Amino acid sequence: MNLGQWIGLIAIVLSLYILWQIRQVLLLMFAAVVLASTLNRLAKRIQGFGMRRGFSIVISVAILFAGIVSFFWLIVPPFAQQFQELTYRVPQGFARFNTWIQKLETLVPNQLVPYIPDLNGLIAQAQPFLNQILGNSFAFVSGSLEVILKILLVLVLTGMFLADPQAYRRLFIRLFPSFYRTRIDGILDQCEIALEGWIKGAFIAMSFVGILSVIGLSVLGVKAALALGILAGFLNLIPNLGPTLSLIPAMAIALLDTPWKPLIVLILYLVIQQIDANFVTPTVMAHRVSLLPAVTLISQLFFVTFFGFLGLFLALPLTVVFKIWLQEVLIKDVLDQWGTSQNQETELVIISQSSSSAPQAEPEPEAQLDTIIPQEE
Repeated sequence: MNLGQWIGLIAIVLSLYILWQIRQVLLLMFAAVVLASTLNRLAKRIQGFGMRRGFSIVISVAILFAGIVSFFWLIVPPFAQQFQELTYRVPQGFARFNTWIQKLETLVPNQLVPYIPDLNGLIAQAQPFLNQILGNSFAFVSGSLEVILKILLVLVLTGMFLADPQAYRRLFIRLFPSFYRTRIDGILDQCEIALEGWIKGAFIAMSFVGILSVIGLSVLGVKAALALGILAGFLNLIPNLGPTLSLIPAMAIALLDTPWKPLIVLILYLVIQQIDANFVTPTVMAHRVSLLPAVTLISQLFFVTFFGFLGLFLALPLTVVFKIWLQEVLIKDVLDQWGTSQNQETELVIISQSSSSAPQAEPEPEAQLDTIIPQEE
């Protein structure tokens, strides 16, 4: 390797290191881009009714803030009340279970008594796990200020991107060579269309899961059914893991009524998720986001490992955008064109060599005589 190649290699390594160090900032910028793209699409729809762009942007931002405020207003107060009730209901349940076990020990033969679970022993074994959960809770509370600052940063960046999106788009395109800028503009159009399709599909799936969850929990008589249904729809944004996360508070609150009701809630959520996974999501996402299930799960594990909990929420749109760039740049523009120019040059060389080495046709006898003996006038 010569000096120029060594300098290029060092520059690439330093660039990758810098990108790795600022990966959290890049993730927040991507979240702002997704949110700004969504609001920009909404503003364009509002502009279709004859409104100016500035007024349509104000309406779309107002809809966003109204949705955020409504979400926390509908979820936080009921959850705070129900989980406060859980703090004294759960110890009572443990006491009743312990009394039931003691009665059972008097009814079964002595040979079976050692196989009956000891509640106190189970609590002692679970104590380290509970301490770890509490420790993580305190860490979560202590990191709330950081989360708030990140949310504010995303909102500020969203407002900046939304004010003049074309200026930032042109600035990004100018980072590429001049001969490739038209191609990058087309790739950005594809990313925007794919993100819009994902947002529409995710909203339809969220609404389906949320509405069915509210109806089912209301029929079962579970407290805070509206809040639990909204939470189930919101967590449906996270494929594979979101339904499990939404099931935990629903079963915990159902435990306040009767011991058998959490099992019914579990069956309800399983039925809803099966309908969503087998009918709704494939139908909605079939022509919008075409990702294999294994790719979706691997992307979730990758992004949650390197980017944290926010990466889990943004795993699917990140994967959609990454797929487009991989398909258009690496596969179509690099791998599909690999060796094409060399093959063309080889064919030209072979053709030129064959034409130069071909024997020239001998002149006709009459032509030879004409060249030797000039014709009489």
